Amino acid sequence: MNVVNGDPRRAGTREHPHRAWLSPTAGSHPPRADRPAGRTRIGFHASHEQIPPEELLRLVVRAEAVGFDGAMCSDHLAPWGIAQGSSGHAWTWLGAALASTGFPIGVVTAPGQRYHPAVLAQAIGTLGRMFPGRFWAACGSGEALNEHVTGDPWPDHEARDDRLLASVDVIRRLLAGEEVDADGPVRVHRARVWSRPAAIPPTLAAAVSTRTAGWAASWADGLITTGCDPRTTGAVRRAYRSRGGRGPLVLQVHLALADSAVAAGCIAREQWRQATVPPALMWDLQQPEDFDSRATDDPGSLAEAVALAGSVAELVERVVPAAAGYDEVHLHHVGTDQERFLDRCPELLRLLRARLPRIAEDGRADGTPAGREGPS
Repeated sequence: MNVVNGDPRRAGTREHPHRAWLSPTAGSHPPRADRPAGRTRIGFHASHEQIPPEELLRLVVRAEAVGFDGAMCSDHLAPWGIAQGSSGHAWTWLGAALASTGFPIGVVTAPGQRYHPAVLAQAIGTLGRMFPGRFWAACGSGEALNEHVTGDPWPDHEARDDRLLASVDVIRRLLAGEEVDADGPVRVHRARVWSRPAAIPPTLAAAVSTRTAGWAASWADGLITTGCDPRTTGAVRRAYRSRGGRGPLVLQVHLALADSAVAAGCIAREQWRQATVPPALMWDLQQPEDFDSRATDDPGSLAEAVALAGSVAELVERVVPAAAGYDEVHLHHVGTDQERFLDRCPELLRLLRARLPRIAEDGRADGTPAGREGPS
C-alpha cells in the first residue's frame, strides 16, 4: 500500500490540478494547412534501441517536415536484440528533439526502479516548463531488460502494478507543488520539485493487455497501446473505455514497408524478431541475447506483431482497421533505413488521412459521450 503524506487513499487519484492534453493547437505550434483539423493525428515513432541518438534527432526533424503531427520515443537502457545495436538516453534526446522541432513529442517510460519517481517528476516538470503543451509521458510497469541493472529483485506483475501506481501518484503530487513523503512500493523523503510547469503534462498509461487497460482506467489521463490486429487493438480500447477510462487513446503500430511483402518480412525478421517471444516471457528476460535465443522466424507470428507491406496502399489497409477508435496513431517502421521510409511518408500520410476517422467535437475518435473522460 502506498502512503503519501500519510494518506494511503490518495494513490492513483486523478484529482490533480493543471492537467492539459495536447491538442493540434497546443503550445506555440499552429496547425499546418495540410493537416486538417478534426482528424486522427499521425505520429512518428523514434526507436532509440535501433537508431543512434544523433541520427534519430535528424530523423525526427525530417518527420515533422514531411507532415507528421507529432512523435514519440522509446526509453530503453538496452536494445531488444543484438542486431538493433543502440539505446541512447531518451530524456537527454527529448530536450534536443523538442528544441529542434515544433510539434508534440512523448515518451513511454517506467518509473519505480531504474528511475526514482522524484527524478522523473523533475525531468517531466523541466520539459513541461521549457516546451509548454508539447510534451507527454506514458508510464508502464517496465521490463527486466531495462530495469534489472539496479540489482534489485524484479517484482511479479502485481507488485509492479502497485509500484507503478505509487510512482505516478508521487510524480503528480510533486508536479502539483507538494512536498511528498512515501513509504510503500516506492520510498520518498521530503521531496519537492522546484521548477514546475504551469500545466502538468498528461500521464498516460502504457498497456498491451485488456487486463492492464481496464485497471489503468481509474487513474490514467489516457492510454497508449501497440498492435496491428484490429481484434486486439479494439479489445484494449473497449477495456479502457468500458471502465470509465478518459483522455486520448494512442496506438503505436510496428510496421515494415518495402518494395514487396517478402522484403518487408526480411526487414522485420532482422530487426524486430523479439516480437515473436511469448508474452509471458517478455517482461522477465534480462539480456538482448535472451530475446534472440527465444525468438522465432515463424512468418505467421511475425505478421501478427508487425504490419508487413509491399506498398503504401497495402500498409494503409493494415493500419486503418487497427486504428479504429484511436485519437492518435504513431507509426514505427522497424527497419533501419528510416530515410527511405520517410521518402514514402507524404503519400502514406495523405492516404491515411483520407481513411482515418474524423475526431468528434468532444475530441475523441470513438464517439464516447462527452463528460466521461475529458481532462479536467
